Amino acid sequence: MACSLQTAAAAAGLSTTLPLLKADRVIVLKSKRQMILMRNELILKIYPVSLGRYPKGHKQFEGDARTPEGEYLLDSKLEDSHFYRAIRINYPNAHDIAYARAMGKDPGGKIMIHGLPNTMSAERVGHTLIDWTQGCIAVTNSQMDEIWQMVDAGTPIKIHP
Repeated sequence: MACSLQTAAAAAGLSTTLPLLKADRVIVLKSKRQMILMRNELILKIYPVSLGRYPKGHKQFEGDARTPEGEYLLDSKLEDSHFYRAIRINYPNAHDIAYARAMGKDPGGKIMIHGLPNTMSAERVGHTLIDWTQGCIAVTNSQMDEIWQMVDAGTPIKIHP
């Protein structure tokens, strides 16, 4: 009788858990409310996301509750924030700053991929049923744990309309 690789590994006392692969880029499809972790041409994982309250269009000013569009970097990981873990997106870039200044406004900042608010449940914020952030990309806490392991600081992110 043949046994599975997992059964054989378990019988030998070996771990059957495969390590998570590291993403080399992140793609966000705002119109589909999806975030895709990629490694080369391989899709590692697709997550449903909530976006800024006004998701159409590129973030231009502080307080517009829009999620940026374009190419950025995930520049740092934050464990101490108002949300369950966060990875900062390096918005605004030079173009965003120049545009906002030309309009006499502040481009804003503090745009992140993050988990749920530390004081609220997914049901309470309406996660994935509504866009509830101020311009960030939100996932559940368990999804954020996976993303935390799979995405390093310095990973590029491309956010599509």
